[in-house]
Amino acid sequence: MSTPLYLDKAVPAAYAAATDLAREAGVAAEAAGLDRLLVELVNLRVSQLNSCAFCIDLHHRRAVRAGESERRLAVLPAWSETGLFTVQERAALALAESITTLPDADTRRRTEDDSRTVLGDGAFAAVAWVALTMNAFNRISMTSHHPVR
Repeated sequence: MSTPLYLDKAVPAAYAAATDLAREAGVAAEAAGLDRLLVELVNLRVSQLNSCAFCIDLHHRRAVRAGESERRLAVLPAWSETGLFTVQERAALALAESITTLPDADTRRRTEDDSRTVLGDGAFAAVAWVALTMNAFNRISMTSHHPVR
């Protein structure tokens, strides 16, 4: 395999812009009343769906630091099959999965409507931006072949 080209190093201004966008998504999440733990659950679940090892490792550690239990982290890939997540977390995870996997339009609309009903407009928009930026960072890390250290 050839030496990876780290996109963050190759075009630092673009990476800085992506980082700024992620920071703004975090500000929106905080303003909407979403706690850090929920944001990390969204980041981790999106990263799992995209199979981004670097981001899975990073956001697993951040979720633990934010107070998440290993039990809930272990079942996160099957969150919808458990009663371990709150109604708000379930709505956020459903929205994040929909944004990441892009199911058919009717399924997407139902998920968005259900999530928006639970979360409200501000939290819905914040979760959407968190998921969108996490998807971008997954692709940056995967294309760069960022190693898990």
